[in-house]
Amino acid sequence: MSYLKFDKNLMINLEQSLPKEMLRTNQAGAYHCTTVVDCNTRKQHGLLVIPMPEMNNTSHVLLSSLDLSVIQHGAQFNLGLHRYQGGVYSPNGHKYIREFDCESVPRTTYRVGGVILTKEKIFISNENRLLIRYTLVEAHSPTTLRFRPVLAFREANQLCVANDAIRTECPEVPNGISCCLYPGYPNLYMQFNHKPTWVYEPNWYNGFEYLKDLERGVPYCEDLWVPGYFEIPIKKGESIIFSAGTSEASPRSLAKMYQNEIAARTCRTSFFNCLKNAIKQCYQKDGSDMYLISGYPWGKILARNTFMALPGATIAIGHREDFEKIMQTGWKALEHYMTTGELSDRIQGIDLPDIPLWVIWAVQQYAKAYGMEDARKRYLPMVKQILNYIADDKAPNLYMQPDGMITTDGTQVPVSWMNASRDGRPLIVRTGHLVEFNALWYNALVFGAKMAEEQEGYTADAERWNNLAEEIKPAFVAMFLNDYGYLYDSVNGTYADPSVRPNMAIAIGLDYSPLDRRQRKGVLDVITRELLTPKGLRTLSPKSYGYRPSYLGSPEDREMALHNGPARPWLFGFYADAYLRVFGHSGVSYLDRMLIGYEDEMTQGCIGSLSQLYDGNPPFSGRGAISHATNVAEILRTLTTLKKFNF
Repeated sequence: MSYLKFDKNLMINLEQSLPKEMLRTNQAGAYHCTTVVDCNTRKQHGLLVIPMPEMNNTSHVLLSSLDLSVIQHGAQFNLGLHRYQGGVYSPNGHKYIREFDCESVPRTTYRVGGVILTKEKIFISNENRLLIRYTLVEAHSPTTLRFRPVLAFREANQLCVANDAIRTECPEVPNGISCCLYPGYPNLYMQFNHKPTWVYEPNWYNGFEYLKDLERGVPYCEDLWVPGYFEIPIKKGESIIFSAGTSEASPRSLAKMYQNEIAARTCRTSFFNCLKNAIKQCYQKDGSDMYLISGYPWGKILARNTFMALPGATIAIGHREDFEKIMQTGWKALEHYMTTGELSDRIQGIDLPDIPLWVIWAVQQYAKAYGMEDARKRYLPMVKQILNYIADDKAPNLYMQPDGMITTDGTQVPVSWMNASRDGRPLIVRTGHLVEFNALWYNALVFGAKMAEEQEGYTADAERWNNLAEEIKPAFVAMFLNDYGYLYDSVNGTYADPSVRPNMAIAIGLDYSPLDRRQRKGVLDVITRELLTPKGLRTLSPKSYGYRPSYLGSPEDREMALHNGPARPWLFGFYADAYLRVFGHSGVSYLDRMLIGYEDEMTQGCIGSLSQLYDGNPPFSGRGAISHATNVAEILRTLTTLKKFNF
């Protein structure tokens, strides 16, 4: 039985099936995303969505959908599904669905009278090409399939309006056609492994409505272009493969291309395999460079998310070489910024003050997995450069104080991961001494000193870093640990922010914390009581002023709520680390039980993945980006950590 399988009763109930989305990527920036019933509910949904660096470096929807009809005895049964203005669904093809499963590839089984037909979709790795295989399992009379492509050719966050500027020509190519609606776009090649009959019947289809965008209070209605349709007869037991790509394919190669890609897939037969598949979809390769996309459908390559997610996205799934490649790409951008002040054109936020600290944390996880000696050989010079860069006060907006602690100015722009803003100004002003910044700094110094100890040419550095750490330890405790047993979120001059926030989980979850075991346990108790949910740690305690648990409403309302209550699964990784350091093996069963809440999400939202955030109150509904790399990575890292504890 498939781990991710949905039956007829769920699929034909749109209230249950429309919230379930599925995602496939090519690990080069392109993706396919829609609902399990193939009804697009976001403007970012589409069959083929590709990155276009030459056009504002964003993703663009080329092929929105492909409507399929089954024809027998002159009668046409349309299996497509769209929502039109006024909430009208047509042509209601979901009523023919008998089953959907997603173990290897997304597969939908339809039944139309005596016809049983399966549809399977797969992305070709590192190529802008989607393949869909249609197999006629059962039929008692001659059957023809009709395919009607619905085209967008627009930026993924915009909408299309019927216009006269489009190019309507559709030149024929082997077993198909090519289209390019506007200048600057690549040709879209739509081809089959069998020769189709092409009927040119151009028309605008008006009033497509996107339910998720309607709920989010953003523009949600558009018009799409349909140039005509293909027809192909199909026999029982036969398969027809459709290819949509930005380069012409050889029709004869499509079947082999499909089989080769299937063989490389990780089957979603367990919680771990689902997350492994989800995180690999966030890989992005570009020549010798390799990146992590922060999430889908509107994720970008962000420096902080990259280094926070890197250990879970690679080491936790046994991909050591991928860690090294992504780290090499990220370090190249960071080192260039550190030496020249020039920003990366691919990795956003490389200039944020905590990025170097997260780099060292990622290297620390590498050392734990593969040994300190290997880490020294590969990363000690890098660690030295970063630590002395900060200690020598060369890091912009990161200032070392006489007691070794570091401060930052977050009054004008957001500087931490809690980066909600309005008109560029932070909605949560975190400035001065930030608790996680200083905890990461202390951890980095101690780890760096251990890397450098007894290493030729590094003795003076190790002594310097150890001395700094010794100064910071009592200063950190005196500044952040309050009489209520938890840590202030930030301290700026004489003002200490008393908000109960999850950044203190990072401080107690690090390998080297300024707090002793008893102090860690006290902080852990507060986090457990006030912040822990089945979907991660709340970004603000319900007892704190300004708690807003639900990420709902207008864009302004959602931005206000973003870090004032909704829970983040990635923070559970640091909570679990802290719990194991306080309770050891006796904490494993408790954390295993807590992970059930994340496994439940495998059949919700984006199936097989984790959303960006979850409401802080029951039922803890998923919100934001449907697949979030840092969340997936940290739960993977936690699963791997617990597995080691169980041995």
